[in-house]
Amino acid sequence: MQRRRYKLKQFVERLSQKRSIRLNFLAVSLIIFFLVYIAYASVSIRSSVTIGSRGSVKALYFGVYWDSECNNPVSNIDWGIMEPGSSVNVTIYIRNEGNAPMRITLNATNWSPSNASDYMRLEWDYSGQILQPNENIKTVLFLVVSLDALKVTDFSFDILITPFD
Repeated sequence: MQRRRYKLKQFVERLSQKRSIRLNFLAVSLIIFFLVYIAYASVSIRSSVTIGSRGSVKALYFGVYWDSECNNPVSNIDWGIMEPGSSVNVTIYIRNEGNAPMRITLNATNWSPSNASDYMRLEWDYSGQILQPNENIKTVLFLVVSLDALKVTDFSFDILITPFD
């Protein structure tokens, strides 16, 4: 009986030693893994890296001029005295002064008196073509006054030309 206890005791000790060896092996393996990971990470991580770069910011802007050489900028248009049922034409030159191709739109805003837009309309002959950088185009603005414009004597409005790509 004692011999059986001795063998059982030896068996338990061997089993315990094998478990201990397995745990030690697992612990050592994990430590080695983390050491290799840290070593690799420290080699690939630097305190600073310089990377060159360059590019351009798309700039859509333009100028509006009285002359085809684009020397005399337009700041105000005087339509003069207009008759009901008439129209007045004004020629301007629009130059793409940005660095990207663009198109433009036209709007008349801030009418004074506010009902003037009921009797007048602003148009142009621009057909939607693309303006390349540094290209200018001749454009004719038309202010058309309806026959019913008798209620408007003096007027003003802002001409809003907006670029888009």
